[in-house]
Amino acid sequence: MTDDEPVRIRAAGGVVWRPSTGGVEICLVHRPRYGDWSLPKGKLDAGEHPLRAAVREVAEETDVRAVPQVRLPTVRYRSEGRPKAVDYWSMRAAAQGGFQPDTEVDEVAWFATDEAARRVSYPHDAEVIAAFAALPPVTATVLLVRHAHAGKRGTWTGPDTGRPLDAEGWAQARALAPLVALIRPARLVSASARRCVQTLDPAAALLDLPVEVVGDLDEPRPGQQPDECALAAAARLTALAQDAEPVAVCSQGKVIPGALERLTGRSADYTTPKGGGWLLAFAGDRLVAADRL
Repeated sequence: MTDDEPVRIRAAGGVVWRPSTGGVEICLVHRPRYGDWSLPKGKLDAGEHPLRAAVREVAEETDVRAVPQVRLPTVRYRSEGRPKAVDYWSMRAAAQGGFQPDTEVDEVAWFATDEAARRVSYPHDAEVIAAFAALPPVTATVLLVRHAHAGKRGTWTGPDTGRPLDAEGWAQARALAPLVALIRPARLVSASARRCVQTLDPAAALLDLPVEVVGDLDEPRPGQQPDECALAAAARLTALAQDAEPVAVCSQGKVIPGALERLTGRSADYTTPKGGGWLLAFAGDRLVAADRL
């Protein structure tokens, strides 16, 4: 199928890895219906975010709870004559239960990366594995989001830092909470504006974590240069990644693009819609991937 052909089937999955002696191992599944070895994946439920579907399908097929890290190439092909697209993420295995074979997947096995690429039944799976193998080792993930909708600045009479989420914003914040939970954050960190803290409140309730407020994720104060804020935010994100545990961060629209430019070292469109965000992957103090949610 061509890239401009309308997709009729949407699916998502993962290259799930765990440390092993001398490297990492990748999880593959055997499907008795097709007699093949493949990466775990499955169709999106109606209205489901692809990242959430990817983590869910991995858990359902392998009984592995995995933490997404880097977006991998999307695979496009025809399934039963219909155009299909499968989004993949690299995922660190965080927990594993007791796999029970069924009619969909009857075997789960772990292979070294090279062996996994040889074992899969389809060239497109091997290409996704090759993209994973080319990544540097990811040491930390940061989910960076922009605060949700908070009405119009001109209609708020109090200080702008006190402007709260509106009904649309609360709906966005509630929708964000399960996405935040996917990375299993150890911390929730917010800029000091009320709307930023509120954006993380549903996630805080879901995960039973406090929201930590830091000022160096804030938009410029009167007389402060935007570059100064961007540098401070980039430094904060890098410092948070050094804890080597996932963290979710909420900042503001005038901060995120500049911070990402400094972290990536290149200019691009980093404009982030309210309630949107980025999955950032670090190797030590270096950002190696910035993927839109």
